[in-house]
This record gives sequence, C-alpha cells and structure tokens, in this order.
Amino acid sequence: MSSSLVSSSALLALLCVAAQVVFASASTSSMEAEALFSSGWWEKRTPVDISTSHCDWYGITCNEAKSVTAINLSYTSLLPSGAELGNFNFSCFPNLTVLDISGCGIRGSIPNQIGMLSELDQLSLRSNYLSGNLPLSLANLTRLTWLDVGENHIRGSIPAEIANLRNLLSLDLGFNNFSGPIPLSIGNLTGLNYVDLSHNQLTGPIPLSIGNLTELVHMDFSHNHLTGPVPSSIGQLTDLTRLHLGSNYIDGSIPPSIGKLRNLNSIDMSANLLNHVIPPTIGSLTSLVGLDLSHNYLIGPVPSSIGQLKNLTNLKLGSNLIHGPIPASIGNLSSLNYLNLSSNRFNALIPRELGQLHDLLTIDASLNHLSGNVPTSSSGTFWKFAEWTRIPPELVKLCKSLYRLGLSKNKLTGKIAPQLLYISYLDVSDNKFIVCPNPSIDFSGNGFVVPLGCSHASKENKKGNNKRNKLLHSFLIFLAITILLTFLVLGSIIIFRHKATSNQSGEAKDTRNGDICSIWNYDGRVAYEDIIKATNNFDVRYCVGTGGYGSVYKAELPSGKVVALKRLHRLEAAEPTIDKSFKNEVKVLSNIRHRNIVKLYGHCLHNRCMFLIYEYMERGSLFCVLRDDVQALELDWGKRVNIVKSIAHALCYMHHDCTLPILHRDISSNNILLNLKLEAFVADFGAARLLHPNSSNQTILAGTYGYIAPELAYTMAVTEKCDVYSFGVVALETIMGRHPGEFLSSLNSLSGQGITLSDVLDPCLSRPPPDAAVEQDIVRVVRLALACVSSDPKVRPTMDFVSQEFLFARSR
Repeated sequence: MSSSLVSSSALLALLCVAAQVVFASASTSSMEAEALFSSGWWEKRTPVDISTSHCDWYGITCNEAKSVTAINLSYTSLLPSGAELGNFNFSCFPNLTVLDISGCGIRGSIPNQIGMLSELDQLSLRSNYLSGNLPLSLANLTRLTWLDVGENHIRGSIPAEIANLRNLLSLDLGFNNFSGPIPLSIGNLTGLNYVDLSHNQLTGPIPLSIGNLTELVHMDFSHNHLTGPVPSSIGQLTDLTRLHLGSNYIDGSIPPSIGKLRNLNSIDMSANLLNHVIPPTIGSLTSLVGLDLSHNYLIGPVPSSIGQLKNLTNLKLGSNLIHGPIPASIGNLSSLNYLNLSSNRFNALIPRELGQLHDLLTIDASLNHLSGNVPTSSSGTFWKFAEWTRIPPELVKLCKSLYRLGLSKNKLTGKIAPQLLYISYLDVSDNKFIVCPNPSIDFSGNGFVVPLGCSHASKENKKGNNKRNKLLHSFLIFLAITILLTFLVLGSIIIFRHKATSNQSGEAKDTRNGDICSIWNYDGRVAYEDIIKATNNFDVRYCVGTGGYGSVYKAELPSGKVVALKRLHRLEAAEPTIDKSFKNEVKVLSNIRHRNIVKLYGHCLHNRCMFLIYEYMERGSLFCVLRDDVQALELDWGKRVNIVKSIAHALCYMHHDCTLPILHRDISSNNILLNLKLEAFVADFGAARLLHPNSSNQTILAGTYGYIAPELAYTMAVTEKCDVYSFGVVALETIMGRHPGEFLSSLNSLSGQGITLSDVLDPCLSRPPPDAAVEQDIVRVVRLALACVSSDPKVRPTMDFVSQEFLFARSR
C-alpha cells in the first residue's frame, strides 16, 4: 500500500513538472510571437494575421515547442525603411541559435541587450547601416561560432573581451571604422579558421599571439594602418590558404618562416613598406595561385626558387627596388597569365624562357634597365621577315595570344619585330630601337598601339647600318611595286564584277561604296569571295539564327575553318541606330582579347553587304541550351558553375583591365554563347561603350528586358554596376534553368516565403549536387548573384571582387 502511494506521488510530481514545462513553453512561444509582432519588421506583410502561428512567418524557424530557434532575413527587403536593431526585444528569445539579418538596411547601434541571447550560435549583421561601438555584452555569447558585422559603420576599438568567445570559428569585422590596435587577446581564439579585419583604421603591429591561431585558413588584415614587421610566428599557421596584408604600413622583411605555409593559395602584401629581399623559402609555397608584393621597397634579385610555384596565375612584383636579371625560372610557371615586373631595376636581357608561358596574357616589364640586342629568330614560316625579330623566338610565338605587353622606358636596342604590333595593347616607347615599322602599314584590329619611340642610329652604327638600310630600301620598293600590281589586278576584278552585277540587277553604279574589309591576313576581296561561296550568297539554308540585329550564318571556308557570320540586311543597314551598333561591335571587339570573349576574326563594312566574322560556337546560346531538355541535362552543375565563372572573368577584364572600362550593357543568356565543350563566351557588343571617367556617361536605354538594372528606369547614367546586375540575373538563370523573374519578385514581394538552396536549383538535375565541393561552388554562385541583383547599385560588388571570389574559391 505504502509502495503504491509512493509511486502515485512520484507520478504526480512528474506530471506537475511536465505541466510546468508545457506552460513555460507556451508562455515563451506567446512572448516570442508578441515580440516579433511588436518589432514592426514584418509590417510589409501587413495586415499580419496574429492568429497565424509566428513559426510560419517568413524567415522564422521554431522547435517542436513552437519556440523560435532561428531568424534568417538575409538580404531581403522585408524590413521597413529605417528599421532599427534597438526595436527588437532580444530578451524574449531564450532558445535563439541563429540570427542573420544581413543586408536588410537596419540602422542604429547594436544594443547591449543582444548579450542576452545565451544560446546564440551564429550572428550576422553584415551589410547594414549600423554605427556606434561593439557592445561589451557580446562577450556573453560564449556559444558563438560565427560573428559577422562586416560592411557597416561601426567605430571604436575591437574590445579585448572578444577573446571570451572561445568557440568562435569565423570572425568578420571588415569594412567598418574600427580604430586602435588588434587586441593581443585575439590569440586566445584558438579555434578560429576565418578572420577578416580588412578596410578599417586599425593601427599598431600585428600581435605575435596571432601565431596561436593554428586552425586559421583565411586571414585578411588589408587596408588598415598597421605598422611594424610581419611577425615570424605567422609560420605557425600551417593551414592558412589566404594571407592578405596589403595597403598598410608594414615594414621590415617577409619572414622566411612563411615558407612553412604550404597550403597558401593567395598572398597579398602589396602597398606596404617591406624593404628586404624576397626570401628563397617562398618557393615552397607550391599551392600559390596569386602573389602580390608590388608597391614596396623590396631589394635584391628575385630568388630562382620562384619557378617552383607551378600553380601561380598572377605574379605582381611591380614598383619595388628589385635588381638583377629577370630569373629564367619564371619560365617554369606554366599556369601564369599575368606578370608585372614594372618600375624596378631589372637589367640584362629578356629571358627566352618566358616564351614557355602559353597562358600568359599580360607582361609588364616597363620602367626597368633591360638592355641589349635581344636574340633574333630564324624559325617560323608565318613571319617572312624573321631577321627583324629582336625578342626571343619563343616569346614571339606568344604575340598572338598576348593582349598586353609593356616594355617602355628601358634600354632595349636593335630592331622591332613587326609581329609585336599584333598585340592589342603595346607600349615599347622610350627605348633605343633603331628601326621603326613603316607607319603606313595598316595593323587593323590592334587597338591601343602607342608610339614606339624609336631612335635614329648612332654615328658608330651608321656605317654598319648602311648595307642593311639599302637592303631595306630595296625591299620596300619591291613591296610597293608588288602592292601596286596587286591593287591593279584586284581593281580590275572588282570593276568587272561590279559591272556584271549591275547588268543583272539593273541597279545603278555607286562608286562611293568601297569595301572596308579586314579578315585575318587574307586579302579582303579573296576572303569576301570565299565567304560568298561558302554561304551560297547567304542562302537561307546556312542561316542558323538571328541576333539582336541581322542574321547569323554558318560558313566553312576553303581552309576547313568553320566561322559564324552575322550579316546586316539592307533594310537594317539603312537604320542609323542599327548601323551604329554594328560598327560599334567592330570597334569594341577589335580592341579586346580575352579567352571568354567571342573572337572577332574580321569584318566587311561594304555599304551593300555588311557582316562580321566570329569564331563559331557549336552549341549556340546559353538561353537555348537551358531550355532544351536534352542539352540542359548535359549542362551539369560543374559546367554551370564554370559558365558563371567565365562570364565573371570576362566582365572583370572589361571593367578593370582595359585602358578605359568597357561596359557591355546587354548581358543576357542570349548573349552568352557555348562552344562544343560547353564553355562560355560573352558575345554581342553592339550596345557596348567605353566608360569615360570625366563624363556623365548619360546614355539611351539599352539591354534586354528582364536583365536591365532597375536604376536605369529613373536615371540614364550607365555604370559598371548595370553590367553587375545583369550578370547576377544570368548567374541565377544558369543555376535555376529558367529566368529568375518570379524568384526576384519574391525577394521583394509583400508575402514572400522563406527561400532555401533547393528553391533555386534546376529540378532537371540531381538535387542536391552529388559532390560536396560543387555544392559549395553553387552556394557561392547564388550568394554572389544575390548580392549582384541588389536594388541598390552601391551595395552590388564589383566584377573584380566577384572574379577574385571565384579565383580564390579554394582558399575559403
């Protein structure tokens, strides 16, 4: 009897406790619902139905007891204008583990009350308008693993109490107004794998305690006012993949211990006061993709060990005091596409080993002391007059792939190889070259070719040059006679054919119409005849589609090369705006060269037959491939990510690497073409224009509906951010398999529901992607695309930033 009574009492006690828990849970849930409603953050969904469970509201996640565990409003327009963080009652959310209100336009300061979220694991307030200091109460959030308050206006010092966050894995305070030193206590955050303190006003040295962060993968302290040397303890960060310390006042040497960081992918120590030699241990960093040590006071020769960096694509050593020869070992950097050695004291010859770098796009070795007659080339049949060559023959072979070569302000002598003039941007001025190419030679399509700055022969050389000058004069006379005879023959053929055409068509002669034809190294008329024959005079059977203007034809030339022809019809040619766009495309594409921009092989601007000649893209436009059930399946996740990356790199080149930025103004999936390997190329530059820095850049509206940046609806001032918006739309379209119009509307709708990654994945492919690395790439694409389609152009990233994010993705 007694035992039974005890059991009943125990059961009753348990029931009472359970009832209290249920009551407490119900009370907490009600309190949270009231706090959410009172915040006013959901007023754009008004009238909010208070009878609807708050767990069903946008961005809210609850547990089984209906208590809020996550609030995620990242980059939505849900919050009203002028919403403040202080209006939110944090004390009502005891179970909150995730708070992400990045990119929501929130103003004001971070309230001390935020320290009451004792269960908080992730806090992101990024990209808002927050000001004031970091509250010390943040130190109470000891469960935090992720703290991101980047891209705000927060000032004051970084509190030493931040070291209390012992579980922190990621700390991002970048793009704020923090001042004062980096606290020594940062070394207590031994679990950190990501830290970004960039773009602030931090002073003092990098603390030695940074060496305690042995789990660190990403470290960015760039764009501050940091002083003192790079601490040798940095060699303890053996997991580090990204080390950015650029744009500070760091002095002393690059510590040899840096050679221990075998996983480094990117180093940027540019724009500092480094003043010693580059340590040979840098050759141990075989994972490096980018190395930027420019704008320092580095001295001595470049160590030959630099040739061990086989994965390096960007090497920037410009604006230092480096002397000695350019190391021949640079020729081992087989992945290199950008090399800047300018404004140093390099001497001796240009090493022929540079000719091994077949991916190289830019060489800048201007403002040095390079001298001497560089070896000649007697090989190769393409250039008939190889005796003119005064650069290494291996380097000559690169001239057709290079788009930029700077050798100005050196002491180079000898003669200039004519093939140099086929580089898009060439500057060899202020040297001691003896012979200039004939200025009457038409090197069409070369764009920004600057004066060559050739000098006359010295008295000592005159005697030795007389014989060569006579040979040259004889050759020029022979060449002039040959050209004259050729023109006479061609002129006769043209007149004969023109008369025949006139007799057949009954049209009157028009001697004002001249052929302006520039097609590879062919004679214009011969190439024209080949094209007419290859298309059977532009027969409809060879038409493969229509563009923004004109029709596109496929043609196989006698050489076997297949090209695409965009032909402007007679009625279209009579339209001034279309004619202007057509000629604008010739002008722009003739002056740029990038592996992800469609190649313009030639053009014909005859008034009666105008066409452009491009490399042929077998798979057509991205728009069509995405909408074909069979081809869309072939376009797997990896290929889609690579397409987005290729577009980003092409736009980055146009916006940031050209002498004047080039705006495309019509980026759309119709203007992204795919080759047989489903690689992407930006095409259709009819609307493109140069961005002049001292101009208002007012323009008429251009672009394709659904891809045009929203600000162009009320302002006609075109900026690079218009292309950025269009890129974001195309990136989302590539991942979604359809135009993201409805998706973009849902981001700004009054009743948009929560969006997850699965909501933006093309249903025709596997979901989720089978490869974890590819899935991370897709997340990165979507994250960047969402930033690019922000309604505020100031918030959108630059294409340089987007391109770098993809380029250094492995370091994340």
